[in-house]
Amino acid sequence: MIQVIHGKKGSGKTKKILDMANGAINSYKGDVIFVDDDNRYMFDLKHEVRFVNAGEYGCDSPEMFFGFLCGMLSQNFDISVIFVDAFLKLIKCDVEKTADLFARLEKLTEAHHVDVIISCSVDDQAAPEFIKKYFL
Repeated sequence: MIQVIHGKKGSGKTKKILDMANGAINSYKGDVIFVDDDNRYMFDLKHEVRFVNAGEYGCDSPEMFFGFLCGMLSQNFDISVIFVDAFLKLIKCDVEKTADLFARLEKLTEAHHVDVIISCSVDDQAAPEFIKKYFL
């Protein structure tokens, strides 16, 4: 399952995704992962949440991001949920160019029984149709 926390910059998406990640340790049986583009929120997460700075791995395109997630899932079968903050900043791409990525992510999440929750700076009216079905 994919869910997208959406809204304009400064609308509280990061606070919401941090709260969801911290709460997930009580509601998911497997590992909880939090992916960001830098370390600024590392200490806002409970120690049970695995923090990953994708910026350290040169993850800067939709294709690289997908490969990055596949690598995480291939080496850890216990992952239940992956939270991704600052999604568009991380992949350095406009939301309109992510339709293929979301289609591939949907297949990946179904195949591996993992949830992916993404915070994305996109306004409701400006959002492409393909992404609206994932809006939280």
